[in-house]
Amino acid sequence: MKIRLDETDWKILAELQADGRMTNVELARRVGISAPPCLRRVRALEEAGIITGYRTMLDEKALGFDLTAFAFVSLATQAEADLVAFEERVRAWAIVRECWILNGDVDFMLKCVAKDLRSFQDFVINELTKAPAVAGVKTALTLKTAKSEPTVAF
Repeated sequence: MKIRLDETDWKILAELQADGRMTNVELARRVGISAPPCLRRVRALEEAGIITGYRTMLDEKALGFDLTAFAFVSLATQAEADLVAFEERVRAWAIVRECWILNGDVDFMLKCVAKDLRSFQDFVINELTKAPAVAGVKTALTLKTAKSEPTVAF
């Protein structure tokens, strides 16, 4: 379903990106409308698939997950069945937090978050490189986060 966004919808989206925990009453106050139409607009944005969910952002390092790394995976073939099978396998690996399908020399890029180097190495050696159709894996350990902006810029 295609939805046309007006200025109020854009304000709602901006406010919810900044703080998804606020009440509908507070959201309505911030965007300058009353609570009932605000709630209707939010529900319409959800039903249209523009708002896809609500999450709490956590500091993984504060929880003991000190390592963030990227794994660049090349498959032996790019047959649809192999691509789909690898995607399904990725969804089952908790260490993989994000996955992108790429064009070019690398087929997949995985963002991995692990407790430490040993657990990441165990994953790469015992799971990732042994997955069916995987021809090669290159990894890159991160040194620090220069930017992390999980919102959409508009």
